[in-house]
Amino acid sequence: MHSILNTITLMLEGTETTLQIFLITLVLSIPIGMLVSLARLSPLKPLSWLMEIYIWIMRGTPLMLQLLFVYFALPMAGIKLSDIAAALLAFTLNYAAYFAEIFRAGIQSINRGQYEAAKTLGMSYQQTMRRIILPQVLRRVLPPISNETINLVKDTSLIYILAMNDLLRVARTIVQREFDMTPFMVAAVFYLIMTFVLTWIFKRLEAHYGKYEV
Repeated sequence: MHSILNTITLMLEGTETTLQIFLITLVLSIPIGMLVSLARLSPLKPLSWLMEIYIWIMRGTPLMLQLLFVYFALPMAGIKLSDIAAALLAFTLNYAAYFAEIFRAGIQSINRGQYEAAKTLGMSYQQTMRRIILPQVLRRVLPPISNETINLVKDTSLIYILAMNDLLRVARTIVQREFDMTPFMVAAVFYLIMTFVLTWIFKRLEAHYGKYEV
């Protein structure tokens, strides 16, 4: 019993790192993704092409490779980052690209007639976006954002390659030390709890924004 409690205590410490990477990445990547999507839809072709190339690179290469590049290549160029800063940079750039495509698809799914109708009623572009377009976009993009958010929870396990003591690395260390598979089972429970909470939150959000569905 004491051994199990000690294992859980150690893994809770690893969970702090996992949650830190997850929450900061989410807070940064969603607004950046929105800005990238708007730039991607910009009539300025050079800006649109630049964002398209960025999205293509981020979505077309493995996240692990991006982590290794940020961690090892940037110091060679004179840019030195701490382990957590390197992880956050790679995760944010990667997930911002995925969120950008989700937001772009959501914005483009809105019928252009709604913009014209709002303009006829004397509404400004900002009012149209805030009152008519964005509520519908939020409702439509919630399911794919939910999927990406859950993927982000699981992808945080990749930071073990940077020797950071996240949940999975702590579990593996205990298994190798004590030759006991229990920590892996505990880690699985921790991940399931986190994904369960996220699923519940997004279901509530979908129900809230469901009134905007057309």
